Amino acid sequence: MIPLFIKFGIFDVLDILIVAFIFYQIYRLVKGTAAINIFAGIFIFYLAWLLVRAFNMELISSILGQFIGMGVIALLIVFQQEVRRFLLLIGSKYNLQNIFNLESLFAKPAIKEDVSEAIVQSCEYFSMTKTGALIVFAQNTELFNYAQTGVILRAKVTADLIENIFFKNTPLHDGAVIIAENKILAARCILPVSDKTDLPGSMGLRHRAALGLSAVSDALIVVVSEETGNITFVKDGSYKVRVSPEELRTFLHKDFTGFIVN
Repeated sequence: MIPLFIKFGIFDVLDILIVAFIFYQIYRLVKGTAAINIFAGIFIFYLAWLLVRAFNMELISSILGQFIGMGVIALLIVFQQEVRRFLLLIGSKYNLQNIFNLESLFAKPAIKEDVSEAIVQSCEYFSMTKTGALIVFAQNTELFNYAQTGVILRAKVTADLIENIFFKNTPLHDGAVIIAENKILAARCILPVSDKTDLPGSMGLRHRAALGLSAVSDALIVVVSEETGNITFVKDGSYKVRVSPEELRTFLHKDFTGFIVN
């Protein structure tokens, strides 16, 4: 006798949730990039293969079937950068490297009051004078590889020093400042640039660098636009534009209640 219902247990629900989570993370990685168009092309290619099979077009079906058979390898080649970003997302953003280090799980990095005030004061000044700035706060993800692309400072965070670094005529102004453990670890650092295609025209290379780093780390990033003077706060691949000094102070203290995901 054929059962009326398919057996559906708790592990089936868990299986669906895990697959949905993976697909959601993949969507976040490719959203707004050229990769989404490649996905559409692959989907059309797959539909064409199903269509020629349905009409028993053996020659075309066999040719397309050869490409489908190499699908996994082809996807790894075509989406090499996206796969790398996904692995970095799993290994870095979720801090799996410290999964057995209980101290690091409970002792989350905290930005000191004097450090946050120095940054807020500097960003307010940059906004008024339309001075471009890119400031990164390292969290659990190790950013020393990016710090090595710039000039190592290990200096105390003060508003005067931050304003001097990003002054247009100084040799350190072009690049990012990385703050780790409440110290300026390095300046003039090079960050990975996001390839998103749906960003507003007002967002320049600094914003793309901020989004690129936030996609592969849990860093908190502040950007000041040289063109508009707007302050932008970036985290986890999302951003909020036109952040006020009060909002920036709140975000740096890790209260993201008013953070709008874009």
